[in-house]
Parts: sequence; C-alpha cells; structure tokens
Amino acid sequence: MIEYTREELTQTIPTEELFRRFHNEEVVGGYCRECENYGRSWGCPPFDFDAKERLRQYQNVLLIATKITPREQGLPLNVAEELILPERRQIDKHLLRLEKEHNGLACSYVGKCYYCAEEENCSRLCGEPCRHPQFVRPSLEAYGFDVAQISQELFGIKLRWGKDGLLPEYLVIVCAIFYNAPEK
Repeated sequence: MIEYTREELTQTIPTEELFRRFHNEEVVGGYCRECENYGRSWGCPPFDFDAKERLRQYQNVLLIATKITPREQGLPLNVAEELILPERRQIDKHLLRLEKEHNGLACSYVGKCYYCAEEENCSRLCGEPCRHPQFVRPSLEAYGFDVAQISQELFGIKLRWGKDGLLPEYLVIVCAIFYNAPEK
C-alpha cells in the first residue's frame, strides 16, 4: 500500500456563479468526446437529459477538492488508481450521504466507474439501464465544467499531470453536491 497524505478543502458558491465562471461545454465536452469512455459508461456523456437544466434546479453547489500527496515521490504513473480508489470510495459515500441529507444532486470523480465487477462491461454498451443507478453520478467534467480552473481559482491548487511515466507530486479529486438552501 502506498502511503500518502490527504487534504480536503471545500467551497460553496451559487450554482449560477459556477456556470458563469467555470462552464465551458464546448472545450470540456471536446475532451469528453476524445475519451475512450464517451458513450460507453452511464457516468459519461452523451446524456439522455438536459444537463444544464438538471443542475440549474439547485441554488448552490458545495465543491470538495481532495489533494492526495504520496509520501514517496517519483512513483510510476500506473499506481495512480491505487492512490485514488480508496479516496474515491470514501468521497462517493460522503457525496451520496450529502445528496440524501440535502435532497440534492452529487457529481462524482471523473474516470472509470468501479461499481460493476472488472469482468463486466457497463450495461450501457448493451443498451440496458445502469445496474447501479443508486451509486453512479456523472462528474463535473461530464457536465461541461473546467475542473482545472475550479481547482486553481477556488482552491489555489494547480492541477499537475504525470510526465515521463511518473506521477505528479500530487493528485486532486474535485467533486460537488448541488442543493437548495433550506427554507426558513
């Protein structure tokens, strides 16, 4: 097991501000269309619903950035999932709990869905409904948000990318929960 430290930062802003400052569906959607998971996973676009309409029904968004820093630097890039997966499982549970508490909508981490067994393909490939709709949530990127810009501007964390087959000095997971303020 790789040892690492984690730092979690949160920021709440109005949903419309998130759209105004960080939504760039044309650019981010282009990255999604280039991804091998595009149209192959229920957490990835294209969607059979209006994504903007779905999110704009909520007044606020709580953004959560988790910075994962391996104690040992210079690790191979192929261990990224070993660092991310335990954090992602914990974050996903937290997001689903918040979603239920606030009658909101969670946005999870971009990447491969891990709810189906490794040997199973996503049911989307067979034209069937998601096997785990109670868990699967699209990412902010899937909705067209620039997570690199969110991370930099709201959390002061510049996203780093691996190079020469090595992990960057840290990894960042950015997730969200969209919700309405409680009525008074």
